[in-house]
Amino acid sequence: MQQILISLGAFGASEVRRHGQLWFAKLAKAAGADGVEVRGELLADAQRELPALAQAARAAGWALVYSSPEGLWTPQGALDTQALARALDAAQALGAPRLKMSIGGFGAGSAYTFAPLAQSLADCGIELLIENDQTVAAGTIAPLRSFFDQAQAAGLPLGMTFDMGNWHWTGECALEAARAVGPRVAYVHCKGVQRQPQRWVAVPLADSAAPWRTALRLLPRGVPWAIEYPLQGDDLLAVTREQVALLREVAATLGDPA
Repeated sequence: MQQILISLGAFGASEVRRHGQLWFAKLAKAAGADGVEVRGELLADAQRELPALAQAARAAGWALVYSSPEGLWTPQGALDTQALARALDAAQALGAPRLKMSIGGFGAGSAYTFAPLAQSLADCGIELLIENDQTVAAGTIAPLRSFFDQAQAAGLPLGMTFDMGNWHWTGECALEAARAVGPRVAYVHCKGVQRQPQRWVAVPLADSAAPWRTALRLLPRGVPWAIEYPLQGDDLLAVTREQVALLREVAATLGDPA
């Protein structure tokens, strides 16, 4: 069965900060989700919240991903060892087997840093997934394809978090991106998008102006999907349950993984 997670930012930053991510993680589980993505930027007290989330996850059998808001490389192209250490420490405190980050300022002269990155990952046993963010440097096809090719050549075959909505912020085609980097994808952020006069906004999939079903068909089957579009309504549990069910229905129409 398709594994469905909820990125906890989907419930709205102000609400998540007010109630805490544990409260929303429990709601997500009650709505039928298999797990959650914990957002580093929404932690008010990481030393208290992460162990509490970890304990609840162990008891309930949640799948967990930790999302760091920091880029993995500095604007100068150096591996940001402090950002990496913070992210790995948080993922370990959470008990999350997967860590999501963007490449930040990775550039032509950054390849030498794959060795210390590989060592850090080997020491902790956490899987690093690289996400396309909403910047040109770390969220467009060319630099990401180059990054994954260089990582592979360095003996570090990293997986990717494919955010189907973020490509629109950088002026890229999500379907072209799926064809270009699809083999690297190990985790999918499901996100609908609409264009407003001055910006793109995230919306539920049913309201999306983008061909999200086609994007999912182009991506590897059997990888987890996460809801990363707004979940709002008077009956939040019912809304969340409906969206989880929608993704399960879509997965069923795509058939079993090859």
